[in-house]
Amino acid sequence: MAGPEALPGWAVRPHSMVEVAGTTFCLAANEDGQSKVLVVRGESRGFEGTGPGPRGELLCPLNRANAAALRARLPWLRPVPLGLRTSVGFGDRLGLATPGHARAIRQFPGGEGKIAGVFAQQSVRENARTGRTPQEVLDDATWGLFQEGWREPWGADADHLKTPTDVDDFAAAGYTFFTIDPGTHVDDKAHDLPPAALEARVRALPWDALEDSLGDLKRRYLSEPFDLEGSALNIDTEQLWRGAVKYGRAVAHTVAMYRHIVSRLGDRAFELEVSVDETSNSTTVAEHVYIARELRRLGVRWVSLAPRFVGRFEKGVDYIGDLGVFSAEFARHAAVSRVLGPYKLSLHSGSDKFSVYPVAARLTDGSSMGLGGPLVHVKTAGTSYLEALRATARVDGELFREILTYARERYEHDRMTYHVSATLARVPSVDSVKSADLPLLLEKFDARQVMHVTFGSVLDRFGDRLRETLRKNEEIYATVLEAHFRRHLAPLLS
Repeated sequence: MAGPEALPGWAVRPHSMVEVAGTTFCLAANEDGQSKVLVVRGESRGFEGTGPGPRGELLCPLNRANAAALRARLPWLRPVPLGLRTSVGFGDRLGLATPGHARAIRQFPGGEGKIAGVFAQQSVRENARTGRTPQEVLDDATWGLFQEGWREPWGADADHLKTPTDVDDFAAAGYTFFTIDPGTHVDDKAHDLPPAALEARVRALPWDALEDSLGDLKRRYLSEPFDLEGSALNIDTEQLWRGAVKYGRAVAHTVAMYRHIVSRLGDRAFELEVSVDETSNSTTVAEHVYIARELRRLGVRWVSLAPRFVGRFEKGVDYIGDLGVFSAEFARHAAVSRVLGPYKLSLHSGSDKFSVYPVAARLTDGSSMGLGGPLVHVKTAGTSYLEALRATARVDGELFREILTYARERYEHDRMTYHVSATLARVPSVDSVKSADLPLLLEKFDARQVMHVTFGSVLDRFGDRLRETLRKNEEIYATVLEAHFRRHLAPLLS
């Protein structure tokens, strides 16, 4: 099947070929890479396609039904819970990046066994802006992993779920990792409330939903210090009240979301991430203790938690802030995650935070607990889209110039839902940049952020042309992704 005599006009992707119970499966692309088919030779019941081919093959389109049939026949293509393994989420807004993501892990000796890939990862907001469904995201990851011959466990993340309704399509599609984002229920004003107003808000908390009372809360937290790996953490009344006001409603919402997921999945295994990172103020260690202890008391089980860390985790650029202060605070958060877990600390907006990865890996080292790597999850998304633009700049400078020009027009509007600090004045106009230097714009802080946050608008206008360009230059895109993610993964594997 691998030769042209077997499939005239089609080139088999060699890593995809596999035989199971006498039936051979592989992926093949036409000459310009714009069309791919699943090739099934043998028992083809359950697949949709045309044939038979010259050797009895069925040629199947890469559609939803065939993705489901393939997952039924090749169980390693089904996402599963990943537990406490060091993990990286690879968001893919175009549905074309999974081969490059898989290769990025494989480029390290033993990387497949040390880094667990969450290859299907998309938030509700991203799906709305790209026009994709949870099922399409999962299916695109399936085809990419099949093409690369991936056999290791992998995950599928229903990212930044805010309402119970958000959960349902992801649950139906077969996702295994659910990230709850209760950010709209966080009271960021709790930091500055005067005592009388603070007390009023404490008394107004949803005590029934929290299955608690103010008296019981005080007895749990004020009767004795919290042992933070041999260091006493004393939480006083004011700290407790500010933490409860800030996060109490978020805890109640998280519990409701968790129970909704359980009701939808029944006995199906899944894992949970809790994310409170998209807020204005950082999460203190005492507040982290409050969140974790209350969730545990209410029966929630989670595998990772994303606090709002000190400093700025802006989209598409490295960490902004004092790395020494970050390290000291991160170490205490890591201690909480071990004492009240263990669970992983999750780095959201984790793309391109190259100065942070070595710190996070060192301070979450799980070797003393019998774990093979750091207790950390790194969540990336827009950086793969930016690398798609870098690949486009290399092969179609005119399209890249059009995209950047439009991104500049859309930036002031599209930035409103993001925490970014790029300014258009520092982004050069396309006419001032030589063609050979276009890819280098992806190294510039302001240009990266402008292109990062305008992805929805850009895809509305240029999505078809961009995908066509990347399909024609699939190997270039995969190579660009490999090189880029080497910098992300290396610190987690050292």
